[in-house]
Amino acid sequence: MRKYIGEIMLCITAIIWGSGFVVSAIALEHYTPFQILAGRFLIGFLVLSLIFYKKLKVLNKGIILKGLVLGFFLYLAFALQTVGLQYTTPSKNAFLTAINVVIVPFIAFFAYKRKIDKFELTGAILAIVGIGFLSLQFSTDINVGDILTLACAVAFAYQIFYTAKYVKDEDPITLTIVQMFFAAIFSWIVVIFKGEVSFSFEVEAVSSILYLAIFSTTLAYLFQTIAQKFTNETKTAIILSTEALWGMIFSVILLSEFLTTRMVVGAVLILCAIMISETKLSFLKRKSVEKLT
Repeated sequence: MRKYIGEIMLCITAIIWGSGFVVSAIALEHYTPFQILAGRFLIGFLVLSLIFYKKLKVLNKGIILKGLVLGFFLYLAFALQTVGLQYTTPSKNAFLTAINVVIVPFIAFFAYKRKIDKFELTGAILAIVGIGFLSLQFSTDINVGDILTLACAVAFAYQIFYTAKYVKDEDPITLTIVQMFFAAIFSWIVVIFKGEVSFSFEVEAVSSILYLAIFSTTLAYLFQTIAQKFTNETKTAIILSTEALWGMIFSVILLSEFLTTRMVVGAVLILCAIMISETKLSFLKRKSVEKLT
């Protein structure tokens, strides 16, 4: 039962992140990318600290160090993605970021010598192909932006891997609070260093930052951390990859983006990836057994 609760929480996280594409577009009209990261992580940390202030009483050196590692990879991933976007197209940026879904099982393999599940690996590859259909314009040129975005995918993969590792022994809420704290620290260091300290306080600007902070950051990463206590890292990466699918759905609904055949094919492939990794095609095995009997 806990497994399914975890997977539902991951699905909700993917839906929230999908809606975040639309809100991020609005936020970028008022803030620089680094200001958005600084705002969302700081507000995320403050909201979590206010709601779960009692959790701060049980802080220890171990959980602080683990939160530092998670906060570092979380900020590094977002920063690399942001800088990479300045040199490549949004579609390639989204696609290359999603490659973390294939990287995660290999990190687990090299770290623990854990056997790579063929169904989960097939699902991961299918998810990547599906995201390619959703977002990629099939441009073969490779530039510095693509390399930075690939590095971002590796950072996201490590964030998912270490979350799965650390949450086994630590309270997921406390771990999320500490992770947000360090991500905020890294964000504000960069913002101050770049001299981007002037923030807009227009209603549209503030509301977009609040949405990204409260939903796409606070709630989403809290759900991800809690869910990973009950779900392995490869399945987590596959479910979270549906972010691209939800991003497409929200773009069609809210931004009146035209639904193409390629988008439909991509959506079907992502759904097939989820089905394969979840069921391991056990329903086909049952059918073959029934035929034999």
